[in-house]
Parts: sequence; C-alpha cells; structure tokens
Amino acid sequence: MSGGADGCDGAHVGLASPRRPIARVYHLAEADNWPSIERHGLLSARALLDLPGVSADDRRRVAGHRAARTVLANGTVVRDQSPMPPAALRGCLHGMTPAQWYALLNAKVFFWIDRARLDRHLHACRRSAQVLMVLDAAALLDVHAARASVTPFNTGNARRRPASRGRATFVPYRTWCESGWRHEAEALGTRPRSPSHPPAELAIADAVPDALRFVIELHHVAAGERPALPAL
Repeated sequence: MSGGADGCDGAHVGLASPRRPIARVYHLAEADNWPSIERHGLLSARALLDLPGVSADDRRRVAGHRAARTVLANGTVVRDQSPMPPAALRGCLHGMTPAQWYALLNAKVFFWIDRARLDRHLHACRRSAQVLMVLDAAALLDVHAARASVTPFNTGNARRRPASRGRATFVPYRTWCESGWRHEAEALGTRPRSPSHPPAELAIADAVPDALRFVIELHHVAAGERPALPAL
C-alpha cells in the first residue's frame, strides 16, 4: 500500500522524520447499524441525527453525556460515553466545557490506528454483535485528508489520570505530517510529545459517505466472538 498525494511520505516530513504513513485504520460499528452504513456510509453521531425517523428526544439524548448505549427511534445505535463523565472531563479540559467536548466528538467519525486499541475496544463491546471494517488509510486520506485529524490518545476516555485536552488535541492530518505534535503543545501549553509518538486515532469531520470503497477487510463479529485478524 503506497502513500498517495496526502500521505506522510518523505516529501511531507523529511527523510529524518520518524513519522510513518498510516497504512490501515479500523472502524468498529454496532451490527444493528450495518444497513445504515451500507446506505449512508459512516456518519458521526451528529450526522446520524439528520437521518429520517430521528425524534426530538433522540436529539436531546445524543447531545448530552451518554452514560449508556442509546438506541434512536429509527433503530440506529449510538455508543455510550461512560469512560468520560463530565466530572472527569472538567479536570482535564482546556478552554472548553464538557458539553463542548461532547459536541466536538459527536461531529467526527473515528478510526483506530493501533491494533492493541482496537482489541481493547472489541473486548469492551463483546456483549453485542459488531461489524469491523479494516480500511486502506492511504486511499481514504487521498480523498478526505482535508477533513482529517489525528489524536495522540483515546479522546473518548477521561479516566485514570486523563491527559490534558482541548480542540487542539485534534491535530489536522497535514499539520501532523509536517510538524508532528507541535500544534497540540503550542495551543494547549503542554510539553511537546516526541516526534515518534504514534497517533491513537484518525478522525474525519462529519461523515465518510464513501467509506465502503476503502474497505479491504470486513468482519461480522458475533457477540462474545473474537475475530481472526491477520498478524501485523
């Protein structure tokens, strides 16, 4: 898999840079959402609210903190946010309220970059059937790099000594290719991360309606099942 025009190749980051192109990314979705994904692609939580059959009560429940898995009136499932309760966020947010942080995350589609993080997410979701998509990141970013960002940690978790965070936690992908995590450190006033610090998540704003064209592996995972993924 070769990097395209928007890949982090030598032309972007310099021959001495330890940053490597992102070869593949992973998206885990509730199996109940698969019909919607086939029709609409991958949608952020905010974009899901624009689908037919969504009620005013749905909008209220999704906009705030979701302590539990939420099923909308049209049958679409929105994941819980139990690992980031408002009280935990208040101590680590910079220039934002918990409500603003939830709104920021609700406006993005997330992909894991690291297999270990994917495995932990699979374990956390083991009680319900899932669909696991493995996507060609180079092809995805060739099309969507302008709306893409990377994060240095799991932005959906604020427990166990949560990292400082704010809008700049989402470093624009092209900025990361050029200067690593400097954007985050300068905006948040935190210690700069090592240039070799790997990104945890890839996020794309609003929606990826053509997501399925980038899928290179698709796994329907039954509740309690562990998918057989190829070794890295």
